[in-house]
Amino acid sequence: MAGKLLFDLDSHKVFLFEELTPASAVQANQYLIIHKDEAMLLDPGGHKVQSKLFADIATLIPPNQIKYIFLSHQDPDIVASINYWMMTTQSEAIISKLWTRFLPHFGLDSKLEGRVIPVDDGGTRITLGGDCELLIIPAHFLHSPGNFQIYDPVSKILFSGDLGASLGQDYFFVKDFDSHLKYMEGFHKRYMACGKIMKLWANMVRKLDIEMIAPQHGAVFQGKDMVEKFINWIENLECGVDLMSEANYTLP
Repeated sequence: MAGKLLFDLDSHKVFLFEELTPASAVQANQYLIIHKDEAMLLDPGGHKVQSKLFADIATLIPPNQIKYIFLSHQDPDIVASINYWMMTTQSEAIISKLWTRFLPHFGLDSKLEGRVIPVDDGGTRITLGGDCELLIIPAHFLHSPGNFQIYDPVSKILFSGDLGASLGQDYFFVKDFDSHLKYMEGFHKRYMACGKIMKLWANMVRKLDIEMIAPQHGAVFQGKDMVEKFINWIENLECGVDLMSEANYTLP
Protein backbone atom coordinates (compact mmCIF):
# COMPACT_ATOMS: atom_id res chain seq x y z
CA MET A 1 0.00 0.00 0.00
CA ALA A 2 1.24 3.48 -0.85
CA GLY A 3 2.21 5.56 2.15
CA LYS A 4 3.01 4.52 5.71
CA LEU A 5 -0.04 4.05 7.92
CA LEU A 6 0.47 6.05 11.13
CA PHE A 7 -3.03 5.64 12.57
CA ASP A 8 -6.07 3.49 11.80
CA LEU A 9 -9.24 3.43 13.88
CA ASP A 10 -12.66 2.78 12.35
CA SER A 11 -13.21 5.50 9.74
CA HIS A 12 -10.16 7.59 10.64
CA LYS A 13 -6.74 7.02 9.06
CA VAL A 14 -3.47 8.93 8.82
CA PHE A 15 -0.81 8.24 6.19
CA LEU A 16 2.75 9.50 5.75
CA PHE A 17 4.51 9.76 2.39
CA GLU A 18 8.23 10.25 3.00
CA GLU A 19 10.20 8.84 0.07
CA LEU A 20 8.98 10.93 -2.88
CA THR A 21 11.47 13.81 -2.78
CA PRO A 22 14.29 13.81 -5.39
CA ALA A 23 17.73 13.10 -3.96
CA SER A 24 19.02 16.57 -4.81
CA ALA A 25 16.23 18.29 -2.85
CA VAL A 26 15.65 18.58 0.88
CA GLN A 27 13.67 15.57 2.12
CA ALA A 28 10.06 16.41 2.90
CA ASN A 29 7.15 14.46 4.36
CA GLN A 30 3.58 14.70 3.14
CA TYR A 31 0.64 13.60 5.30
CA LEU A 32 -2.94 12.59 4.51
CA ILE A 33 -5.73 12.58 7.11
CA ILE A 34 -8.82 10.62 6.07
CA HIS A 35 -12.03 10.80 8.06
CA LYS A 36 -15.02 8.95 6.62
CA ASP A 37 -15.32 10.15 3.02
CA GLU A 38 -13.23 13.33 3.27
CA ALA A 39 -9.49 13.98 3.48
CA MET A 40 -6.96 16.69 4.18
CA LEU A 41 -3.55 16.71 2.47
CA LEU A 42 -0.84 18.44 4.49
CA ASP A 43 2.07 20.34 2.89
CA PRO A 44 1.83 18.66 -0.55
CA GLY A 45 5.33 19.59 -1.75
CA GLY A 46 6.82 20.64 -5.06
CA HIS A 47 6.41 19.87 -8.75
CA LYS A 48 8.64 16.78 -8.73
CA VAL A 49 6.51 15.18 -6.03
CA GLN A 50 3.00 15.98 -7.25
CA SER A 51 2.34 13.25 -9.85
CA LYS A 52 3.69 10.38 -7.75
CA LEU A 53 1.88 11.64 -4.65
CA PHE A 54 -1.38 11.92 -6.59
CA ALA A 55 -0.96 8.34 -7.84
CA ASP A 56 -0.17 7.04 -4.34
CA ILE A 57 -3.17 8.81 -2.83
CA ALA A 58 -5.41 7.45 -5.58
CA THR A 59 -4.68 3.92 -4.33
CA LEU A 60 -6.09 4.93 -0.92
CA ILE A 61 -9.03 7.21 -1.77
CA PRO A 62 -10.48 8.94 -4.84
CA PRO A 63 -8.51 12.22 -5.00
CA ASN A 64 -11.77 14.17 -5.35
CA GLN A 65 -12.39 13.31 -1.68
CA ILE A 66 -9.56 15.66 -0.69
CA LYS A 67 -11.52 18.52 0.86
CA TYR A 68 -8.61 20.60 2.12
CA ILE A 69 -4.98 21.25 1.21
CA PHE A 70 -3.20 22.54 4.30
CA LEU A 71 -0.17 24.78 3.75
CA SER A 72 1.68 25.33 7.01
CA HIS A 73 3.64 28.24 5.54
CA GLN A 74 4.98 29.62 2.26
CA ASP A 75 8.11 27.60 1.50
CA PRO A 76 8.34 25.97 -1.97
CA ASP A 77 8.79 22.45 -0.54
CA ILE A 78 5.24 22.93 0.76
CA VAL A 79 3.44 25.21 -1.70
CA ALA A 80 5.03 24.83 -5.14
CA SER A 81 2.52 22.24 -6.38
CA ILE A 82 -0.59 24.06 -5.16
CA ASN A 83 -1.96 24.87 -8.63
CA TYR A 84 -1.72 21.19 -9.64
CA TRP A 85 -3.67 20.03 -6.60
CA MET A 86 -6.38 22.62 -6.94
CA MET A 87 -6.72 21.87 -10.65
CA THR A 88 -6.97 18.11 -10.13
CA THR A 89 -9.28 18.20 -7.08
CA GLN A 90 -12.08 20.41 -5.76
CA SER A 91 -10.16 21.10 -2.56
CA GLU A 92 -9.80 24.38 -0.70
CA ALA A 93 -6.34 25.59 0.30
CA ILE A 94 -5.74 26.70 3.89
CA ILE A 95 -2.86 29.09 4.59
CA SER A 96 -1.95 32.05 6.79
CA LYS A 97 -3.49 35.32 5.63
CA LEU A 98 0.07 36.64 5.31
CA TRP A 99 0.78 34.37 2.34
CA THR A 100 -2.40 34.28 0.23
CA ARG A 101 -1.08 36.88 -2.22
CA PHE A 102 2.14 34.91 -2.62
CA LEU A 103 0.35 31.84 -4.02
CA PRO A 104 -0.02 33.33 -7.54
CA HIS A 105 3.78 33.49 -7.66
CA PHE A 106 3.73 29.69 -7.41
CA GLY A 107 1.43 29.59 -10.43
CA LEU A 108 -1.98 29.52 -8.75
CA ASP A 109 -4.55 30.28 -11.44
CA SER A 110 -6.64 33.39 -10.76
CA LYS A 111 -9.82 31.31 -11.19
CA LEU A 112 -8.82 29.23 -8.16
CA GLU A 113 -8.09 32.08 -5.76
CA GLY A 114 -11.65 31.96 -4.40
CA ARG A 115 -10.93 28.50 -3.00
CA VAL A 116 -8.11 29.77 -0.76
CA ILE A 117 -9.02 30.08 2.94
CA PRO A 118 -6.90 32.73 4.72
CA VAL A 119 -6.32 31.97 8.40
CA ASP A 120 -6.03 34.76 10.97
CA ASP A 121 -3.09 34.69 13.36
CA GLY A 122 -5.07 33.02 16.15
CA GLY A 123 -5.78 29.90 14.09
CA THR A 124 -9.11 28.17 13.58
CA ARG A 125 -10.92 24.82 13.56
CA ILE A 126 -11.83 22.81 10.47
CA THR A 127 -14.38 19.99 10.29
CA LEU A 128 -13.55 16.87 8.29
CA GLY A 129 -16.06 14.16 7.43
CA GLY A 130 -18.85 15.95 9.26
CA ASP A 131 -17.73 15.33 12.85
CA CYS A 132 -13.92 15.43 13.09
CA GLU A 133 -12.75 18.86 14.25
CA LEU A 134 -9.09 19.53 13.45
CA LEU A 135 -7.30 22.37 15.26
CA ILE A 136 -5.19 24.77 13.22
CA ILE A 137 -2.90 26.21 15.86
CA PRO A 138 -0.40 29.11 15.77
CA ALA A 139 3.27 28.36 15.24
CA HIS A 140 4.40 31.78 14.08
CA PHE A 141 8.16 32.31 13.62
CA LEU A 142 8.70 28.54 13.79
CA HIS A 143 10.12 29.34 11.35
CA SER A 144 7.80 31.46 9.18
CA PRO A 145 6.15 34.73 10.37
CA GLY A 146 2.82 33.21 9.30
CA ASN A 147 3.00 29.57 10.35
CA PHE A 148 0.43 27.02 11.53
CA GLN A 149 0.33 23.43 12.70
CA ILE A 150 -2.48 20.85 12.69
CA TYR A 151 -3.63 18.89 15.73
CA ASP A 152 -5.80 15.86 15.06
CA PRO A 153 -7.73 14.96 18.25
CA VAL A 154 -8.71 11.52 16.97
CA SER A 155 -5.21 10.21 16.26
CA LYS A 156 -3.70 12.63 18.82
CA ILE A 157 -1.04 13.55 16.26
CA LEU A 158 0.44 17.05 16.14
CA PHE A 159 1.63 17.81 12.62
CA SER A 160 4.40 20.24 13.50
CA GLY A 161 5.71 21.45 10.14
CA ASP A 162 9.37 22.48 10.31
CA LEU A 163 9.44 22.27 14.09
CA GLY A 164 11.01 18.92 14.95
CA ALA A 165 12.58 18.57 11.52
CA SER A 166 15.62 16.31 11.21
CA LEU A 167 17.94 15.75 8.27
CA GLY A 168 20.18 12.78 7.49
CA GLN A 169 18.93 10.10 9.87
CA ASP A 170 18.15 6.64 8.43
CA TYR A 171 15.21 5.67 10.67
CA PHE A 172 11.50 6.32 10.64
CA PHE A 173 10.68 6.76 14.37
CA VAL A 174 12.99 8.41 16.92
CA LYS A 175 14.14 5.71 19.36
CA ASP A 176 16.93 7.51 21.22
CA PHE A 177 16.25 11.21 21.70
CA ASP A 178 19.78 12.18 22.77
CA SER A 179 21.41 10.52 19.76
CA HIS A 180 18.78 12.10 17.49
CA LEU A 181 19.75 15.63 18.52
CA LYS A 182 22.64 15.81 16.07
CA TYR A 183 20.18 15.49 13.18
CA MET A 184 17.99 18.41 14.22
CA GLU A 185 19.96 20.73 16.51
CA GLY A 186 21.73 22.71 13.79
CA PHE A 187 18.54 23.23 11.81
CA HIS A 188 16.59 24.49 14.80
CA LYS A 189 19.31 26.84 16.01
CA ARG A 190 19.56 28.43 12.56
CA TYR A 191 15.95 28.43 11.32
CA MET A 192 13.83 29.02 14.43
CA ALA A 193 13.36 32.63 15.54
CA CYS A 194 14.26 32.70 19.24
CA GLY A 195 13.88 31.00 22.60
CA LYS A 196 10.92 33.18 23.59
CA ILE A 197 8.83 31.72 20.76
CA MET A 198 9.93 28.20 21.69
CA LYS A 199 8.67 28.69 25.24
CA LEU A 200 5.34 30.13 24.09
CA TRP A 201 4.82 27.16 21.79
CA ALA A 202 5.72 24.64 24.50
CA ASN A 203 3.27 26.21 26.95
CA MET A 204 0.51 26.07 24.34
CA VAL A 205 0.92 22.47 23.17
CA ARG A 206 1.18 21.08 26.69
CA LYS A 207 -2.59 21.70 26.85
CA LEU A 208 -3.09 19.08 24.12
CA ASP A 209 -3.17 15.29 24.50
CA ILE A 210 -0.36 14.37 22.08
CA GLU A 211 0.66 10.81 21.24
CA MET A 212 2.84 11.68 18.25
CA ILE A 213 4.63 14.69 16.76
CA ALA A 214 4.99 14.39 13.00
CA PRO A 215 7.30 17.00 11.40
CA GLN A 216 7.52 17.93 7.73
CA HIS A 217 11.11 16.67 7.48
CA GLY A 218 12.64 13.53 8.92
CA ALA A 219 11.72 11.19 11.75
CA VAL A 220 8.53 11.07 13.82
CA PHE A 221 8.34 11.35 17.63
CA GLN A 222 6.06 8.55 18.88
CA GLY A 223 4.72 8.04 22.39
CA LYS A 224 4.10 10.45 25.25
CA ASP A 225 7.58 10.03 26.70
CA MET A 226 9.27 10.97 23.42
CA VAL A 227 6.81 13.82 22.85
CA GLU A 228 7.59 15.22 26.31
CA LYS A 229 11.33 14.99 25.70
CA PHE A 230 10.95 16.96 22.50
CA ILE A 231 8.80 19.67 24.11
CA ASN A 232 11.24 19.99 27.03
CA TRP A 233 14.14 20.37 24.60
CA ILE A 234 12.34 22.99 22.53
CA GLU A 235 11.33 24.94 25.62
CA ASN A 236 14.93 25.45 26.68
CA LEU A 237 16.65 25.87 23.32
CA GLU A 238 18.50 29.07 22.45
CA CYS A 239 18.19 29.71 18.74
CA GLY A 240 17.87 32.29 15.99
CA VAL A 241 18.36 35.85 17.21
CA ASP A 242 19.44 34.55 20.64
CA LEU A 243 22.68 33.43 19.01
CA MET A 244 23.31 36.47 16.82
CA SER A 245 26.08 38.95 17.61
CA GLU A 246 28.15 41.66 15.92
CA ALA A 247 30.22 38.87 14.39
CA ASN A 248 27.19 37.93 12.29
CA TYR A 249 26.78 41.50 11.04
CA THR A 250 30.12 42.45 9.54
CA LEU A 251 30.72 43.64 6.00
CA PRO A 252 32.17 40.96 3.72
